[in-house]
Amino acid sequence: MDKTHLLSDQDGASGPGRSYGTCTDPNTEANDGATAPPADLMPVVPGYENLGPNVIPPSYFGSSQPEAPPRAPERRFDIPAISEELAQEAFTDYVSSKCCYSSKPVKEMVFTELQSLNTYRYRLETFTESRTTEWDSEPYNGQVVDGFGVAPEPWSIPVPVPSLFKNCKKSVRVPHTSTVKGCHSCLNLGRSACRKCVNSGRTRCGHCCGTGWISSSDRRRCGFCSGSGMVRCHSCGGVGSITCKTCKGHGKLLCFIKLIVTWKNNIHVSVIDKGSGFPLELLNQITGEKLLTDMAPMVYPVVSFPDHSVNAASESAVREHQAQFCTTCRILQQRQTIELIPITQVYYAWKETTHTFYVYGTEHKVYAKDYPATCCCCSIL
Repeated sequence: MDKTHLLSDQDGASGPGRSYGTCTDPNTEANDGATAPPADLMPVVPGYENLGPNVIPPSYFGSSQPEAPPRAPERRFDIPAISEELAQEAFTDYVSSKCCYSSKPVKEMVFTELQSLNTYRYRLETFTESRTTEWDSEPYNGQVVDGFGVAPEPWSIPVPVPSLFKNCKKSVRVPHTSTVKGCHSCLNLGRSACRKCVNSGRTRCGHCCGTGWISSSDRRRCGFCSGSGMVRCHSCGGVGSITCKTCKGHGKLLCFIKLIVTWKNNIHVSVIDKGSGFPLELLNQITGEKLLTDMAPMVYPVVSFPDHSVNAASESAVREHQAQFCTTCRILQQRQTIELIPITQVYYAWKETTHTFYVYGTEHKVYAKDYPATCCCCSIL
């Protein structure tokens, strides 16, 4: 049985592009700066006519197709079943961690068979770079405006690559695309109407709820608002407007095209299991023994592994990733690994009935689906 699942999680730079911010995880980055005016108010920059979230196809699609490596002689990778002593120790620790499991089966069981199950995990990582562009801005307070010259094409702007196989996102200012525009949020005024008092400078008194009186029975006038029911707005200080958050009070924005570079580690995992009945999801956090590690700009599928199911999984994954990413991203590096995960299925007899459990991983964890001696509350659950 072959179980395959895809885990696709898809900073200042030197050179002509100016970068800002730090290299961040694309899933957690927040945008709290100034926003650019609507796109229809911005000039058209040659080479940047289609700004937006769609990725820009690279002009160079990465490395050419890799050549097949020389065929290595076949080897067998077999891990023998664990000993009865180790199985007994692992099962004892497992049962003692369960509050409702009786220890009788562990003490009285008789081993009948220990069967080694060779389970392989194939993993392919494809580290890609993609680029998008959009208008961005910052408050203008007299800084230099780089608006002259021909803007370089998106893929011609050099941006240093961060650590391989780690998700990262960086923004770079595209040279020669800057222009000064009036702030669209405050209509060039530098101030925006206060939403708390709706531009009036006064809000309802919270002590008298706007009535002007503390007590309706003895008609005591509210001392906080002098009986008017209104007080000075705390948000704007009573002026009815606040400093514009977009332009920070300057009334103008320095607008520019922002290049967003996203590095993504796209991961494909296949677990090759021979129908053992073991739940493969338990292997996600388990360490195996690495049998092969291959890293290159473009890897060639594994072809000479003794288990042909692994070769087929590698062939499918490599072709799938290359077809998926080659035309939309730049593939920078690929890495494929094969792990042998030790799993021993243990058969034992207790009270004239045969039962089974599994010892798996180098950590010797235990999985027992039907333990024969649990208390009534566990049976109900």
